[in-house]
Amino acid sequence: MLDILLPAAIALLPFSYASPAAIKPAIAALERPLITPSPASWNPTKTYKSRRGVISDLAGDVSSVLGGLGSDIPSYVASGIPNFFQGFPTGADVQSSLGLNDSQVSALPTQVLNIPGYANYTDQGWNLRFHGNVFKQPNINESKLNDLANVFLIGTSVQSLPPSQASQARNLTAEIFVLQQSNQNVTFSLAPAPTAGSSGESGGGGAVTPQGGNQIVEFPTPTTPEGDFDGFVQIKNDGLAAGNTSSQLQRLNVYTQGTDTGNATSYLVPNKGLTIVSDIDDILRITQIYEPSQGLLNSFAKPYIPWMNMPDIYANWSKSIPDFHFHYLTTTPEQITRNYMNFIYSTYPGGSFDTRPLNFSDVDATLSIRKFLLEKIFQTFPERKFILIADTSNSDVMKDYPAMATEFPGQVQCIFLRNTTATDSGDKFPYDTSGFKDLNQQMYMFFLVPVSSSPPVPIPLKFLLISSIYAYRSQDDLTHLDISNGQCYNTSIPQNVTFGEQGLPFGINLGGGNSTKKGAASVEIPLPSPKAPHFRKTHRTQAIRFDPIRPDPM
Repeated sequence: MLDILLPAAIALLPFSYASPAAIKPAIAALERPLITPSPASWNPTKTYKSRRGVISDLAGDVSSVLGGLGSDIPSYVASGIPNFFQGFPTGADVQSSLGLNDSQVSALPTQVLNIPGYANYTDQGWNLRFHGNVFKQPNINESKLNDLANVFLIGTSVQSLPPSQASQARNLTAEIFVLQQSNQNVTFSLAPAPTAGSSGESGGGGAVTPQGGNQIVEFPTPTTPEGDFDGFVQIKNDGLAAGNTSSQLQRLNVYTQGTDTGNATSYLVPNKGLTIVSDIDDILRITQIYEPSQGLLNSFAKPYIPWMNMPDIYANWSKSIPDFHFHYLTTTPEQITRNYMNFIYSTYPGGSFDTRPLNFSDVDATLSIRKFLLEKIFQTFPERKFILIADTSNSDVMKDYPAMATEFPGQVQCIFLRNTTATDSGDKFPYDTSGFKDLNQQMYMFFLVPVSSSPPVPIPLKFLLISSIYAYRSQDDLTHLDISNGQCYNTSIPQNVTFGEQGLPFGINLGGGNSTKKGAASVEIPLPSPKAPHFRKTHRTQAIRFDPIRPDPM
């Protein structure tokens, strides 16, 4: 849908802007003395070389469930990719539509998106990954931003939103309509980072502040045609603990010279230890990406809200697991991830970040980017073990997570997947569990809620033979698991994995396996009893899908 809407949005731009006045780029004053730039390490680690590696064999035909969502469903949703952020305009398109000449563009201040990176340790020392984007942001008036933002909203408009939501929608839209800057050289200053993240611990959790590390680093290559930079650079080790002898993660602030917009915190990760690679949408925040109108509103306008008790789960892991490395991976395009990073660092433990680079811009490339980023971090840390967590609404997750266990034997410690089809009535998309067929059940778990709450959490049943029933769950699915020692499966949560397409219409689940099993991989959930609300009575259902009306509280 956006492939059609975005060209129309760009067409709104001509004749609507005054030429921007020249603005002198802001120069950030260096807080540390200059140190000789470190030499570039062109191949500090084994990394995945292919830029794409498109996955084209999406399983399952979901056309039968699209009818219930309306006729305006974008093609990428039909392909099993409920991702709204496709087909963004390039800098050249924006510049042309605005009628800006090169002189006017050069007068705009250069800005940098600096994404929190990670470093690994080799015989030559620390190699820090720098990645982000260089761009310029044209001056777009509020009226036109409203018109452009409305392209991304379904069933509402910016003018109808509360002021704070309207402002966020305009700001996010402005981040989309930018001018990427190619062939730019980027220089960074590094300094010890006293804090990053929010885990209730001193410093935000996840790392310590090193005794040194102050230096200037010149990125060895200019930016790509899309304005991106991404690569490992060897840094000086003065005052930094060695990664092959210390188990502690170390934080460094990374400041981009020549602008006050390109600041981030990066993490020096020891060779051995435990890393969690965490998705964000519908596992750490409420996005409802499987409901296009609500998902767009939650992404463009509404404040980001944590999903249930996940901040408590992550804070507990940060406090109880020594030297736990948090890595947040989202396939959302990099130019609109500032809100994601702000949300994570104000809600969850500090950690490194991965987003979708601009050269992964179409639907097919979106399918391959998660695998590309997963392989990069796995190959960078061959001696570390990984916890993978996400939800079932991502077709790439359902394929890539179990593939990591096969491709990198012994490195995947746990896989946790929230079953959104069992907890959200709006998720009508099937998911494929066939990738888990050859994995040991002890290393993965489908779950419904992360931690118990009082009163119990109401969960709508979508496959029922009877109507108007809500299930209540008081089970702590993730709490008390000893994930550092490999306890990944809560045996009180049966799984019912039949290794095939799950959640099809009419209660059909495909694939081999014992269909009499009950569990969180399908839609079996505890039912309440009027006499004992917490009594764990289970109900196996395979019937027509519907969205029941919630009854009055019992």
